[in-house]
Amino acid sequence: MSKPAERNLIVGLDIGTSQVKAVVGEVLDDDQISIVGVGTHASKGMDKGGVNDLNLVVKSVQRAVNEMELMADCRVSSVFMSISGRHVKCQNENGMVPINNQEVTQEDVDNVIHAARSVPIAAERRLLHVLPQEFTIDVQEGIKNPIGMSGVRMEADAHIITCADDMAKNMVKCVERCELNADQLIFSALASSYAVLTDDERELGVCVVDIGGGTMDMVIYTDGAIRHTAVIPVAGNQITSDIAKIFRTPISNAEEIKINYACALKDMVSMEDSIEVPSVGGRPARVMSRHTLAEVIEPRYQELFELVHDEIRASGLEEQVAAGLVLTGGTAKMEGAVEFAEELFQMPVRVGKPIDVKGLAEYVDDAGFATVVGLLQYGKAQNENKNSSTQKSSESLFHRVQSWFKGEF
Repeated sequence: MSKPAERNLIVGLDIGTSQVKAVVGEVLDDDQISIVGVGTHASKGMDKGGVNDLNLVVKSVQRAVNEMELMADCRVSSVFMSISGRHVKCQNENGMVPINNQEVTQEDVDNVIHAARSVPIAAERRLLHVLPQEFTIDVQEGIKNPIGMSGVRMEADAHIITCADDMAKNMVKCVERCELNADQLIFSALASSYAVLTDDERELGVCVVDIGGGTMDMVIYTDGAIRHTAVIPVAGNQITSDIAKIFRTPISNAEEIKINYACALKDMVSMEDSIEVPSVGGRPARVMSRHTLAEVIEPRYQELFELVHDEIRASGLEEQVAAGLVLTGGTAKMEGAVEFAEELFQMPVRVGKPIDVKGLAEYVDDAGFATVVGLLQYGKAQNENKNSSTQKSSESLFHRVQSWFKGEF
């Protein structure tokens, strides 16, 4: 089996409430990602983004990773992981520093971002992301890239995402027990946005809603930067539970019925369509109307979308989301979901699938794979930044040594 170092591989691991997805991608010479291995397995031991049975999660992760390694013919050692749950919180902060030598350098940018992130964070919380929004130099506002510009004082606005440290440690422990290292934990909706959004949508203003099994994760962009993130601890499993209770069928059968026959809008379903519903306790299956199924599901989707709408309103950014909503996650794929959301939000809505990937792209051409493919895109960007900063520090050291020699001799 080949090693990741030889092929420049990046691995994404999305441990969701319903499914564990592992994907390995190879960074090509043209800087695109080629999917070379995919592994999925039913997730057990997770609830609303949190671990509630460590051993079951470890088994689920191991099976998904094994399947991915077998397909890619490689052995992986580290992964970029997603994290979600109601414990994830966000805040917008501001930092200010004087500019050295009247011209902004990378060091000044690092210093001002460090100043923005220096807000007190409770001991039980972990810093996940510090995402710069824009910079101000003296009186000039809204600067995207300040390097090389002249000025005396620089300010930075940054979006900070934190999570509960214990929850993060449990997620990391799951992969470590599979003999893997967690390179970084990434907020799920942030990862999804890397996979499904275009630059135009980010600039115009867009809200990504990742509707999974246990949580709905949100991220709002305006003017190319993240302004708000949130997690709503209600999602697709509620729909499965409703079907199971009302139709008196086992959870596993309710999930199959939801995937194969459900529709979010009852007006889109014919009164003539019927489905077979398995019974519990060995009783014979029953035939029921598919329209009745839609009548059960529509109120639940309305509740989910209204919770999202309330969150967008609370953020104060509703008027700035001109590009509308991008829905991702397994629950976003249901027939009628886009039409229902457009009707309720009165703005454009589309289902977001991973874009700009090569190789085994057909395996991940699905809204449910947005987060895990986004982890690969995020990992590629982080590696590029790391290589760039390493190169700059090496060049800086070389120039300092060169100057010293010139001064001495």
